[in-house]
Order: sequence, then structure tokens, then C-alpha cells
Amino acid sequence: MSGLIENFPQDGVVTVNRVILKPVFTIDDLEERVALLCENVKTYHSETGFIGGFVALNSGSISNEGSTVGQALDSPCKGKEALIVTFWRSFEEHESSHKSPTFQPLFKKVLELCENGNEEIAYSMLWSGKAYSPEDAAKARASKAA
Repeated sequence: MSGLIENFPQDGVVTVNRVILKPVFTIDDLEERVALLCENVKTYHSETGFIGGFVALNSGSISNEGSTVGQALDSPCKGKEALIVTFWRSFEEHESSHKSPTFQPLFKKVLELCENGNEEIAYSMLWSGKAYSPEDAAKARASKAA
């Protein structure tokens, strides 16, 4: 670990929710409901295990250089799929947050948007890292050339 997620412990947990919007909902609906949910988690769980998180929207771009299946031009989930990724000290603390009476009503509002139901998977972090500074990148290239 090299500090990509500040204060993330070596044995921390990463959770990932994949949301595919029902056709009747918009990205604005998703942003509003997830913002309320995230604000709740920050307010009530920053001292009980929550480290941080982010929400990412499928842009539609598919890397043909980084993919090994076909040569797709555009993702069919463009603009309707999002990942909600959170970082926790422990899985137990994450689970406890979901039992919170302030969390549950907001979580149910997010679930109403989901075409795919919900499966939140917990992962153990194996590696994270920041980009090198220009100076460190030059040193790294020089060491590889030697």
C-alpha cells in the first residue's frame, strides 16, 4: 500500500455495488439519491469504520488495448451503469453501517433505481498506488535502463 486512499489500513475492506438504472430513472436521480446516502455514511460512520469512497459512471468507452474480448466500440451500459465503491476499516463495521436506522431508508431509495437488484461485494485490498512524481518516474526509468 502506498497511500492512494489516505488512512486506509492494510487489512481494510473495499465494497463495490454495481447499479444499472431502470429505464424510467436518470443519472440525476442516481446522483441525488446516492449523494444523500453518501452524506449519511460520512456523517454517521466516519468514526465507526468508514474511510472514504467514490461513485463512477460508465462512460461508454471500452479499452480495446486493455480488453481481451472482441473489439467493442461502445458499452451498452453507457450512462446507465454506476459503481459505488467504499473503503472501510473492517467488514463488520461496514455491515453495522447498513443496520443503521438513518441508512436504511436512503439505501432503499437507491435500490428503487436498480434494474439489476443489488449485490455488494467486499474485497480485500492487494495493492494501491499513486503515480510517481516526474522526478521519481525519471529515476524509475533510469533504473530499468541500467
